[in-house]
Amino acid sequence: MITVNKTNEYHIPVLASQVCRFLITKKDGVYVDGTLGGGGHAEYVLRQLSPHALYIGIDRDPDALRFARRRLQDFAGVVFFRGTYAEMDSALAQAGVEKTDGILLDLGISSHQVDDETRGFTFRSGVKLDMRMDAEGETLTAAEVLQSYDLKQLTRIFREYGEERRAYCIARKIVAERVHSPIVTSDALIRIIDRCVARKHVKKSYARIFQALRIEVNRELEQLKAGLEKAVSLLNPGGRLVVISYHSLEDRMVKRFLREQENPCECPPELPVCQCGKKPTMKRVRPYLITPDEEEIKENPRARSAKMRVGEKL
Repeated sequence: MITVNKTNEYHIPVLASQVCRFLITKKDGVYVDGTLGGGGHAEYVLRQLSPHALYIGIDRDPDALRFARRRLQDFAGVVFFRGTYAEMDSALAQAGVEKTDGILLDLGISSHQVDDETRGFTFRSGVKLDMRMDAEGETLTAAEVLQSYDLKQLTRIFREYGEERRAYCIARKIVAERVHSPIVTSDALIRIIDRCVARKHVKKSYARIFQALRIEVNRELEQLKAGLEKAVSLLNPGGRLVVISYHSLEDRMVKRFLREQENPCECPPELPVCQCGKKPTMKRVRPYLITPDEEEIKENPRARSAKMRVGEKL
């Protein structure tokens, strides 16, 4: 039984026990937490590691790093790095190591970020549309995306990143509306969505459109692709890659990536022997899909959509 201090909690870590079970292969190993957040998973994992282990925590959100430093101050061997998990090679270099025994990526946004209305991730009334993970960064805000992207670009991100059926209608009305008034708050965007989507489906469309904007603002799928590719080269043999995703786009990317690493051969199926020479670099760890049980979902409803997959370096 793992006990964790829940005072001043930044975010309730999802699938924490399963993360420890599948991530830790060496008690004194080197581990990378590519999405440190407030240190929720880190605290669980560090309680299972020896004092000689090294834990590298990465996050692009300075607010999250400040909270994690306080939360993890009693643990030895913790190194903090401000950046994205796509920069984990730089984080390892800063920590003075070349390889790692485990990499954890808990994708999406934290409960703290959702609940903090100044960050603009929620569609509660009156919230300014920011959505940057790093509020001090140079990326466009969601409001700036809505103001500057053309009809084709907006339709694409709503359709691809939000999987929204009414993407074109919403994008067209945004382009028409912004001529008269910039769309800078959640209310303005919600009013537009309401004009395109039937009332019984509208809350799901709110979530899809806000998700699409967040993914675009933070380049989340680009970061994931780069991070997965770097993970293969940075893991020691036997090291584990543990990824928790919360929507189908991310989960499909992770699932496809692990399958390709396990079976990279590109030869036509009719050839009796592989001629492309590509060798497997990872194997998928069973069970291939891990989800929260009903007890965890009851305690933390935001865990409901979580999907965890694990790969092991060969």
